[in-house]
Amino acid sequence: MASYRHLARIAVMQTIFEYEFARKADPEKDINPSGKLLYNIKQLSSKIKDTSFAEETLQGVIDHQKKIYDIIQKNAPEWPVDKVAPVDRAILEIGVYEIVYSDDVPPVVAINEAIEIAKVYGDTNSAKFINGVLSAVMSDHTAS
Repeated sequence: MASYRHLARIAVMQTIFEYEFARKADPEKDINPSGKLLYNIKQLSSKIKDTSFAEETLQGVIDHQKKIYDIIQKNAPEWPVDKVAPVDRAILEIGVYEIVYSDDVPPVVAINEAIEIAKVYGDTNSAKFINGVLSAVMSDHTAS
């Protein structure tokens, strides 16, 4: 059975994907933690009673999105961020946020969670790509 944090990450990934797919202008207005995120959480599982982890993760990704994109670009220079598959990009955004900005999630856990989500929602190469990028981010982040 998936943990509530795993399900929360999936809900955040789906919410980010929906936002990017729809190309909304204002993520805080269009997908706030009390709107689409809660809808996605309810669709995934009734077992998630505490939504604070999902809300904090989504808000953190939104708050740091430009810097997160810069980090992704630095660690995947052959792939412009806008050319990365939207699902992979959403998973990477969460992974980078957790590695760089979250004190609550160990980097190895962030990478493993991202890989597991990519295996289900990405294509055949997503897990390898995400593992490579996030491992490079972790190496850079722990070296500094």
